[in-house]
Amino acid sequence: MSESTSVNPGRYLSYLAMLLIFGAGIWLILAFGSRRHPRPAAPPSQVVSASPAGSLTPAGAARTWVERTFHENLRSPLSILLLQLIVIIIAARIFGSLFRHIGQPRVMGEIVAGLVLGPSVMGLLSPRAMGFLFPPASLEPLRLLSQIGVALFMFAVGMELDLVHVRQNANTAIMVSHASIIVPFFLGAVLSLLVYGSLAPSDISFTSFALFLGIAMSITAFPVLARILEDRGLAQTPLGTIALTCAAVDDVSAWCVLALVIAIAQSSGVAASLVTVALTVTFFIVMVLLVKPLLSRLLSAPANTTGQRRGLVAGALAFVLSCALITEAIGIHALFGAFLAGVVTPAALRSRLKEKLGSFSAAALLPLFFAFTGLRMQIGLLNDWLSWLMCAVIILIAITGKLGSGMLMARWTGMSWRDAFSLGVLMNTRGLVELVVLNIGYDLGILSARAFTMLVLMALVTTFMTGPLLSLAGGTKRAERTDGTNESMSK
Repeated sequence: MSESTSVNPGRYLSYLAMLLIFGAGIWLILAFGSRRHPRPAAPPSQVVSASPAGSLTPAGAARTWVERTFHENLRSPLSILLLQLIVIIIAARIFGSLFRHIGQPRVMGEIVAGLVLGPSVMGLLSPRAMGFLFPPASLEPLRLLSQIGVALFMFAVGMELDLVHVRQNANTAIMVSHASIIVPFFLGAVLSLLVYGSLAPSDISFTSFALFLGIAMSITAFPVLARILEDRGLAQTPLGTIALTCAAVDDVSAWCVLALVIAIAQSSGVAASLVTVALTVTFFIVMVLLVKPLLSRLLSAPANTTGQRRGLVAGALAFVLSCALITEAIGIHALFGAFLAGVVTPAALRSRLKEKLGSFSAAALLPLFFAFTGLRMQIGLLNDWLSWLMCAVIILIAITGKLGSGMLMARWTGMSWRDAFSLGVLMNTRGLVELVVLNIGYDLGILSARAFTMLVLMALVTTFMTGPLLSLAGGTKRAERTDGTNESMSK
């Protein structure tokens, strides 16, 4: 045995002597200081009267003190946030795995987990537990943290946008995606004529409400759609390529229109909205024409060392947050800037940044957004048959406008009926992006609590139906047939 690990009694004696000497010194300092600086007497109003004799045994008093101290520490803001994080992440993981086993994307299970933790389920089954876990004072920190997660998510969505695919399939993609935007947008505007009086907040103009309802009907969830195509082996097929391209064009178009709608809703007049729109267009042009080439030149050299890779991630995070801050200051929303930051990120860095930032956001921060959405959704507000009828009409119009217009335009461009129907089904997938848009509308006061609940249900129904309808159309693992048996997309 080496000298460094051999037993040496003298070392232990020195160690114990050090502890005793310095421990005794600390005790002497505390005792001397307490006598020299006695505690000031408490004011008469703060003197606690002694408990009646025999009311508590010493053991009982100690137990009560421990319980009170533990409860007070557990109710601190940090403790509440940590407890919420633990419960939300575990619930999201459990529900995500369950939904994955029944053929639905994991993200849909995570969304349902958020709804279960809200007043619609937990609030009905155990209001006391929900009040303990989600006290009103804790919701604002939870909302802000969830917004950071959604910003990183939108950054990842922007990085998944493949402009090469968009250019290769531009004609079909633009026609199908814009048809699946303008038709449901029109139907949403028509629907607003019927529901404005009962669903819109009293201080919101009809124009803002109608425009936002049109946007809510027009959204396609690009990330969920990509996951569905990958799970079913369709990502590399002609149908999958067209669907991804259409969804990408749809996302870009819808977010641009949403920026315009937010500018109109938040402005105090036509001039203010025009200024916001002009600043948004300027920011978009600067990002695409100046920032994107500049990033490509600056980051052309690979990051080989650990320090360089960490610096790259830190720089990317600062870039995303800066873009989000700029668009928030312009007045359209921080998420638009995060999305655009992903679009202009050089292709060589996308896989690494998605692995570093996207994984953490998806696992830890996005479930907070789902939970916060669930806390806002109150199914109890739909307490009569008329409300449920109105909700059913909203869902029917959303399906008709999105699926129907996408299918008919795809057929018009030369697709077979089966592929056209499958593409319409995929374009009808709303998922997480729809929830992001709805939360923006709720934050801006454009949507009432009832309208928010109905539209969240619409987003869930239209996303849940994607898998079964694709199976009905035969859209399962058709990519495995590489022997020429795949049906042509242009019968």
